[in-house]
Amino acid sequence: MVKITDVARHAGVSPSTVSYALSGKRPISEETRQRVEAAIRELGYRPHAGARALASSRSNVLALVVPLRAGIHVPVVMQFAVSVVTTARRYDHDVLLLTQEEGEEGLRRVADTALVDALIVMDVQLHDPRLPLLRALDRPSVMIGFPASHAGLTCIDLDFKAAGEACVEQLARLGHRVLALVGSPPEVYVRQTAFAQRVVQGFTAAADRAGLASAVHPCEAAPSAARRIAEQLLCEQPALTGVVVHNEPLLEPLVDAFEQLGLRVPGDLSVTAICPDELAESVRIPVTSVALPSGEIGTRAVELLMQKLGGTEVPEATLLAPRMTERASTAPRALP
Repeated sequence: MVKITDVARHAGVSPSTVSYALSGKRPISEETRQRVEAAIRELGYRPHAGARALASSRSNVLALVVPLRAGIHVPVVMQFAVSVVTTARRYDHDVLLLTQEEGEEGLRRVADTALVDALIVMDVQLHDPRLPLLRALDRPSVMIGFPASHAGLTCIDLDFKAAGEACVEQLARLGHRVLALVGSPPEVYVRQTAFAQRVVQGFTAAADRAGLASAVHPCEAAPSAARRIAEQLLCEQPALTGVVVHNEPLLEPLVDAFEQLGLRVPGDLSVTAICPDELAESVRIPVTSVALPSGEIGTRAVELLMQKLGGTEVPEATLLAPRMTERASTAPRALP
């Protein structure tokens, strides 16, 4: 293994000069710096992470706070996590994944050590108890999600309110007048999880503006719940012809359940969703959907953190506009 003394010998300088070139703690001439950098490249030297952290007061580690609470769809969460880890590596950073219920105490415990340089926080609630600490921390943070008030914070997410509106507007353009939202599990709404609340706001506002009959139905995130919720919808809204699904595990089972109950998709019932493109495309009847751009959001969250770590000002709010793709699950409402 190449050591710092090997680099020093190759460059014709002292080990302390190599250390100064790496840390920037003391000025050295440009010519010396170039010799050291050339020696590092030629020998393939990589500074030990602990030594690099001591030299720079940086750990080169980001914390990704993803409490795996009830009702969270883990495959989608992992898409965010993979994107964050992949992008962080491009900036020579590792990622510490925190999946416990990390409230204010847990965040403070991590932030009070030299373990991480910055934090990305997910599963944001409208009135998130972690907000006061995140505003006060001496370490930068980015939230994937928007609380009710994001002043003094850096937040990025899909514009879920606009996504809910887009689904309704698409169905309204096709002539559908009675709609239902099959939403996230009940516990997600009880926690006032921000993205789920925003979808409901957008769905309800767009339906009201268009004078449509609409209802919101939280639902357990299990395929076995599909038949029960389909029967409930048809019982409570017998004129139903349009459904918006914001519950990934339920998407394909729900389409199947409606067809088992005698409704053709899209002949009798049009279905839209807010979900990853690959899920919408994989359903037996590909579903018209607003994409959940987890990869882009994770990448941009890391980029925002890197800018903040470098002392660059960043916007407090970054909202990604919804992108809808029409597929085979929607059609004009059949006339009586």
